[in-house]
Amino acid sequence: MMERAFSPRDHAWQDRVRNSFAQQGAMRLLGASMAELSPGRCTIVLPFREELAQQHGYFHAGITSAIADSAGGYAALTLFPHSAEVLTVEFKINLIAPALDGLLRAEANVVRSGRTLTICSVEVSVDRDGARMPCALMQQTLIRIDHKR
Repeated sequence: MMERAFSPRDHAWQDRVRNSFAQQGAMRLLGASMAELSPGRCTIVLPFREELAQQHGYFHAGITSAIADSAGGYAALTLFPHSAEVLTVEFKINLIAPALDGLLRAEANVVRSGRTLTICSVEVSVDRDGARMPCALMQQTLIRIDHKR
């Protein structure tokens, strides 16, 4: 996928996004962390634990979807003004291979950041034994919610 260059609208975007991630109880419960952050991009990683697996020992699809959704949301948030928040409107995820144990990695890229809606593409892979294996692709639509002053 072609990478686009974006400019944040908020000079303190990085602190705002990282603080928001730190407040997410769901990501904390899962044990996920933000590995990379730049304008229009976010990577969230999650080490495998048995509690995150389905009955065959793979990462559960809900877990894969959760970190992909958050990665896309935070990629979008990097481009929003200080007075705005983000909510997911819709996503479509294709699980293209079993997510074996290892480090689950969701890499989100903003495709288009509009005044109200933002579109993201998220690639999910597993880092295992020195190799990166793709396991899911997500397309996501997010909405900007402006705080009332």
